[in-house]
Amino acid sequence: MISKKGIVFGTTVVILIIVAISASMLHQRNRRRAEFAEYITSHGHWRSTDSVRELRASIAANERRIERHVEMASRNAHYWKLLAVRLQQRGLHGETLEALERAIFYAPEDPMLHYYTGISAGIMAKSFHLFPGRDNTERNRLFSLAESAFLRAIELDANYMRPRFSLGVLYVFDLDRPEDAIPHLLRCLEVSRNDVDTLFVLARAFFMLRMFQDALDLYDRIIILTGDEQRRIDARNNRQTVLGHMHG
Repeated sequence: MISKKGIVFGTTVVILIIVAISASMLHQRNRRRAEFAEYITSHGHWRSTDSVRELRASIAANERRIERHVEMASRNAHYWKLLAVRLQQRGLHGETLEALERAIFYAPEDPMLHYYTGISAGIMAKSFHLFPGRDNTERNRLFSLAESAFLRAIELDANYMRPRFSLGVLYVFDLDRPEDAIPHLLRCLEVSRNDVDTLFVLARAFFMLRMFQDALDLYDRIIILTGDEQRRIDARNNRQTVLGHMHG
């Protein structure tokens, strides 16, 4: 049997644990309020005539409402991002762009959202046809959106290689600007020296700029590196095309 003394001791321990947890939570809440107040005052978001005490009191009074709003905004950001990815996965790129616009509204500094925007905008641009009464305005707008989205993703994360590679592809195959593609493709090769996809696009850029020997060197490198027979054949065929232009 458990003695009364044991029960009293156990109850005391539980009470002490609860008190300790409550004190810790109170301390963390007060620290968050103090940090929030410091952030507001240091960024000039509060009138200088208002005291720090008044500011903290205002934060305490509105804290639950603020946190509920922040939590809802965070959930919305995740929702629109996940929806955009699923739509893109299903090839529904027009609706993907609409979802991404909403996702970026909530999370404008997420580089992945800008990368996804570039992918879907580029696909939509290449799928645009000159139906009666249309011109290239919308197609050009979509290509411009793709470029700016990739550039923004890189600006937010300079080590994010996917938008760099995609931007290289866009410049080489869609915008006829191979000279702009080269720095991004070379940066990709710094990270993954033997990436065959990047080597193919870079070789194409060199060919377009009549840098024939550089293109030949890359095709030779691909032929040695790749284990895919079809890609080896493609590299050999491209190599012959370069030689034809060199000696033609």
